[in-house]
Amino acid sequence: MPWWADLLISIGAALLLVWVVVVVALFRSGRGLRGMTEAARLLPDLVRLLSRLARDPGLPRGVRIRLWLLLGYLASPIDLIPDFIPVLGDAPSLALSLYQLAVARRLGVPRSVRVRMGINIGIDTLVGGVPVLGDLVDTLFKVHLRNQRLIDAYLQRTRSG
Repeated sequence: MPWWADLLISIGAALLLVWVVVVVALFRSGRGLRGMTEAARLLPDLVRLLSRLARDPGLPRGVRIRLWLLLGYLASPIDLIPDFIPVLGDAPSLALSLYQLAVARRLGVPRSVRVRMGINIGIDTLVGGVPVLGDLVDTLFKVHLRNQRLIDAYLQRTRSG
């Protein structure tokens, strides 16, 4: 059997195992199928809300585009890519970080602040690639929140001064 077939079977088995663990945890919590049904009922309402907002002409075009992208993200299986797969698991987080950096540049955030943001992204990406330790660091480090705080602090300084 080719190596890529072994890899696909391994990934499929890992996803199935994670799914079984989630279902068992849900049943052990005492909520059983009722908890899954409640969670499943939220999804259509969320999709309807986001699609209505995305079609609302009163919202700026950029916001509507981002809502459509969010809908695409929610509909795609990209969340099923576990973080323990090197490169692929951290790719969505890295893409979001780079987008945040690009927005900071468009807002006129000084280079020194953007360099700090880049260092935060680098730390998160490098350490995030290490299984288990990377998940722990992601939980504690929260690169997106750190970088957003840097952007917000800059914007507050420019508005007040």
